[in-house]
Amino acid sequence: MIKKLLLALTISFITNIIQAQTEEVRELTCYNKWSQKFDERGAEDVEDGVYTDVIITSRIGSKASCWSGKAEVRQKKLVKFYLLKEDNTEEEVTRTWKNNSNKDVDIINGISESMITAHNELINVLWPKKIKPKKAAAKKAPEPTDD
Repeated sequence: MIKKLLLALTISFITNIIQAQTEEVRELTCYNKWSQKFDERGAEDVEDGVYTDVIITSRIGSKASCWSGKAEVRQKKLVKFYLLKEDNTEEEVTRTWKNNSNKDVDIINGISESMITAHNELINVLWPKKIKPKKAAAKKAPEPTDD
């Protein structure tokens, strides 16, 4: 009887720990929230040009930051990108990149491929205005009547 009680308490304790860890994992970062929206709706192709309405994300481990930015696209590749400052100036994002990960960066479904810095920072550029519109929900059928 005592063994069963200890086993039940142990299982309950472990279950509570797993649920607490799962809650922590569920807390979405700004990057995860945007990425999920792009995955759900899809995005239009990003054409060549200069965009002043992009989001630049930076991720290290489970932490993420998102900033307003500007990006230049040539031949459907991300060429340069800039952080937009509070005083309306811009600053080009320059890092020491691993394996030239900032070269020939494709844009897939409205999000650039991840670029990796020497300090294992992951950087992506997102085009939120390219997200496709939300699809209309299915219309519910009427309930039967007593005719």
